Amino acid sequence: MIITCPRCKKQCNIDEKRIPANAKKARCKSCGNLFALNLPGKTDAAELSRETRIIGVALSKGGVGKTTTAVSLSAGLALAGHKVLLIDTDTQGQASYSLGVKPKAGLVEVVTEELKPEEAVCKVRERLYLLAGGKSLAGVKRLIDRKDFGGELTFRESLSIFEGEYDYIVVDTSPGWDALTVAVLFYVKEVLTPISLEVMALQGLMEFMKSLASIRKYRDELTLKYVVPTFLDGRVKQSQKMLEELGKLYSEQICPPIRYNVRISEAPAYGKSIYEYAPGSPGAHDYRELVRKVANNPKLFRQMDMI
Repeated sequence: MIITCPRCKKQCNIDEKRIPANAKKARCKSCGNLFALNLPGKTDAAELSRETRIIGVALSKGGVGKTTTAVSLSAGLALAGHKVLLIDTDTQGQASYSLGVKPKAGLVEVVTEELKPEEAVCKVRERLYLLAGGKSLAGVKRLIDRKDFGGELTFRESLSIFEGEYDYIVVDTSPGWDALTVAVLFYVKEVLTPISLEVMALQGLMEFMKSLASIRKYRDELTLKYVVPTFLDGRVKQSQKMLEELGKLYSEQICPPIRYNVRISEAPAYGKSIYEYAPGSPGAHDYRELVRKVANNPKLFRQMDMI
């Protein structure tokens, strides 16, 4: 049988009889990548044909709604029937709080190989799984910094095992530009950037784009796929002007805006997604629109939005 490495695409012809019955992972001899091994007869057709989309929710400026967007997008895609893994690379670990869970393990244990990947992943909703972040990620940051070379590939090497197992992998990032953020951008394939409709956030986007360009010198496949305006307040003229300016600058990437809605900020306190806490609110409507955009399926949730 032919096995293809998901990273370098190198193909290897292997005698299926020589593969152990309980084998779940394989390592590419060419690039050293460790990836999930899906064998005929051990997984269904849907698993074998699954191509994972890996989306990083990133912007170096804080306070723009990154975690809220990452959680809402992940939960929405899961509600739409997709199998989703949300990875939290923020030392604050707010994704867990937002979903009302307290995982005992997470991303750190996968990177350090203290636990098997399946043991570190926490199921938080139907079809929605979480690889939690938290304060211990500071140790991973130091681990990356201490590497003489290849530190930026840390997440790419540790997390490739999940490719093919999920329809979507959504990665929440921390504010700022550090070793963790760089490692995320060497792992994800698409970037979704939430930006609050204020002048300082727009300045932050310009700086982030410069940094992203430096990563793309080494990763041509990395693309800024979505720009999501957040905190749109119809009562503020400046907010609307900023939205129009973003539309001109990023006409191909711009997404429908997320309106300012108090229900969005209340939901995490109850450990619920916006769809659970206030499914009929403007915030839930706007994030369902974002899910439709990302999934490229305009028919999703239409009956719910008519309520």
